[in-house]
Amino acid sequence: MTITLPFPAEPLKIGTRGSPLALAQAHETRSRLMAAFDLPEAAFEIVVIKTTGDRVLDRPLKEIGGKGLFTKEIEEAMLAGAIDIAVHSMKDMPVAQPDGLLLDCYLPREDVRDAFVSPLVERLADLPQGATVGSSSLRRRAQLAHRRPDLNLVEFRGNVQTRMKKLEDGVAVATFLAMAGLNRLGMAQVARSAIAVEEMLPAVAQGAIGIERRAADDRAAAMLAAIHDTPTGQRLAAERAFLAALDGSCETPIAGLALLEGDQVWLRGEILRPDGSEVIVGEARSSIADAAAMGADLARSLLSQAPSGFFSWR
Repeated sequence: MTITLPFPAEPLKIGTRGSPLALAQAHETRSRLMAAFDLPEAAFEIVVIKTTGDRVLDRPLKEIGGKGLFTKEIEEAMLAGAIDIAVHSMKDMPVAQPDGLLLDCYLPREDVRDAFVSPLVERLADLPQGATVGSSSLRRRAQLAHRRPDLNLVEFRGNVQTRMKKLEDGVAVATFLAMAGLNRLGMAQVARSAIAVEEMLPAVAQGAIGIERRAADDRAAAMLAAIHDTPTGQRLAAERAFLAALDGSCETPIAGLALLEGDQVWLRGEILRPDGSEVIVGEARSSIADAAAMGADLARSLLSQAPSGFFSWR
């Protein structure tokens, strides 16, 4: 199929949130498309769209709608034709896309680990008894509460710069960010240490960038196919099927990580009560071709182990 490539007078419009990390991800997407098709930077236009999640910073995500808060306005702009593609952090993406949109392009996955960030303490294990720790992630808060019930956990929202300012102001002695985001911002030094996945299993799809498009847009489909990273897609097939079967949202503490081992996928999963009082863990392996089915099966296995009332917070 012959496609008409974008050019400066009619650029491909890339939709994104306006945070420094979101812009860095949009710039990476643009750079990869430029290289794949030998196009100038002017053949692309980055369109910043403010989402509900960006506007409402004084309330927990679970109180104002969950993951779709970071995607709704961007997806509406794409359906309306105001943008051609949208760049997302995959850990923020709902498992289902609106009718007419597809998510089938992923860039190579970054470091999946959580970063421990503190001006005073070197490692998570070194936090003193009763220390105040900030996080906006229900998953991280539940994992911390399970492992360290002595900690005082407080809500901590905002971009990297905002959270660093809160630490400087003494709102908390430590917080957590994704190593992937710090690496993409050139700020890896902000992390005092990276937390091993065995100690804190990451969010589903953490470290992955996804690029959404209109299902009927053949040009976008062909261009994105040229930069799609197949191994990342194979891993996310397992993780997002796991999440979908659990009805995952920002209201449910869920962790999951898939790794490729030759022609097989190894998936570890974890569900928790928000207060950390109970945790259910499991793992499974399958062929790459069966990764999605395996992810859903693991979710059902964990659900079958959940005692009565485990999901009473929903």
